[in-house]
Amino acid sequence: MNGEQGRIPGGLGRRGFLGAAAAAGAGAAGVAATGCDSAAERSGDRARPSRRADAARRAEEAERARPGHADWRIRSVGPPDAIEGYADRVSVEPGEEVGLHVSTTAPAFRVSAYRIGWYGGAQARLVWRSGRVDGTKQGAPRFLDTTRTVRADWDRSLRVRTRNWPAGAYLLRLDASNGHQRYVPLILRSRQARGRTLLMHAPATWQAYNTWGGYSLYQGQDGAYGTRSLAVSFDRPYAGSGAEKFLVYERAAVVLAERLGLPLAYTTGVDVHLDPGVLKGASAVVSLGHDEYWTPQQRQYVTRARDEGTNLAFLGANTCFRRIRLEPGPGGAPARTVVCYKTAYRDDPYLVNRRDLVTTDFRQPPAPDPESSLTGVLYEGYPTDAPYVVLDSGHWLFAGTGVDDGDSFDHLVGVEYDRVTPGDPTPAPLRIIAHSPLVCRGRHSHSDSAYYTVASGAGVFASGTMRWVEALMAGTRENGRDHGMDARTGAFVTRTTENLLRAFAAGPCGRNKPRPKDNVRAVYGPGTRNRPESGTGAVERASA
Repeated sequence: MNGEQGRIPGGLGRRGFLGAAAAAGAGAAGVAATGCDSAAERSGDRARPSRRADAARRAEEAERARPGHADWRIRSVGPPDAIEGYADRVSVEPGEEVGLHVSTTAPAFRVSAYRIGWYGGAQARLVWRSGRVDGTKQGAPRFLDTTRTVRADWDRSLRVRTRNWPAGAYLLRLDASNGHQRYVPLILRSRQARGRTLLMHAPATWQAYNTWGGYSLYQGQDGAYGTRSLAVSFDRPYAGSGAEKFLVYERAAVVLAERLGLPLAYTTGVDVHLDPGVLKGASAVVSLGHDEYWTPQQRQYVTRARDEGTNLAFLGANTCFRRIRLEPGPGGAPARTVVCYKTAYRDDPYLVNRRDLVTTDFRQPPAPDPESSLTGVLYEGYPTDAPYVVLDSGHWLFAGTGVDDGDSFDHLVGVEYDRVTPGDPTPAPLRIIAHSPLVCRGRHSHSDSAYYTVASGAGVFASGTMRWVEALMAGTRENGRDHGMDARTGAFVTRTTENLLRAFAAGPCGRNKPRPKDNVRAVYGPGTRNRPESGTGAVERASA
């Protein structure tokens, strides 16, 4: 049955700030506004740019003002085969079609499309719902021996047209008639991001960790690293709820950005790889909570955007760590396979003629290029759990939080972390604004939050911890995996992130905020170096 029918119409003191915000709960503030179809799109190229921009702004305001639907959450996942599915595209532009491939033991199912946002606290809005679709239990997945790749290769169950859907991050919820549910994540990507804050989602990382069918880039069916996939396919469902990585590491940042009423655009790392034009003129690019797997092309394009004046925010840790390749899927569909040989890179067929594209860690041979030249920090270890310790409370990023030097926030550093690593390629001047002692696998080290600017005026911030986005939900009931972080931590991270997003949305931050004063030698000792040079010295995690 075709599923195109059924569209739904439609600066306080330290104690004062942290105390009041903790009592209120993280993320429980303010509204903003936005909307669905753009008058500028209807009028086409005949509209002047200013009129198109005004129309887009009004549409966004109208969308954000719409009532939300709090029933977007899954109530029952049920058995693994109760219902599950995947989309045949990682992202589409508004108005384009996407195919859903669904398998279920139930007689029928429906699909509900929820756009993630603030929506007065509901955090999602129901944009579209399908009619009844006949359910089918689809066949066993296909296994490709050479790379140990699992593909579902199911028949398409329905086509969904995204007409009048605004750009954004979506959860397509599959509702089986037996009462069980799963998500299929989908990004409705923006055509351009000029003058906007671009949220860059990380489906390649989602897929790398996906164990559906028994295999991921970390383990095989027997749980061993040595039997892991060397390439994983988007043509299969995500395990569990269907959207765990998005829900834990990305959703809260989307909700906050939407609540602030900033001009936003949406894309994925896969789309940046395919078409870097979306980066052109963006005020900022935001890499979310776990964005580990990048192609060299994506890294090149993001670096170029920085050098042209686009601010960069790295809200997680372990970012841009793995060098990957994107290859076609069934029928030649582009970028449907994530290739990463990791420590088996000598088996990568690209080793002979394209050493720069061999899929191992960016810092490793045969073409070492540590990520710190872009992020300012270097991934060092896993696992850890430690307090986040403020080093430079006077930095503009901490304005209004009321913190003092040495203040700490329990459990905010983890489960992976980054640090400034003198001697590896590191931009200068670079300011360490948080310096958090920790122990990882018996080794004493630090996690660092860092900020630097470049000649274009672009500012670059890295949080140095994978729990930053999770902490936006700390002290609330939104996330059961808050690792003991409390509402005080949630309030601190929320206010700091608000400062970051507002400043970055205003244009090249180096022109609007003080230039950072390098303190790397002061923090790590007079014998340290903080200039671009070769090196790979960091501790790599195991296969987790």
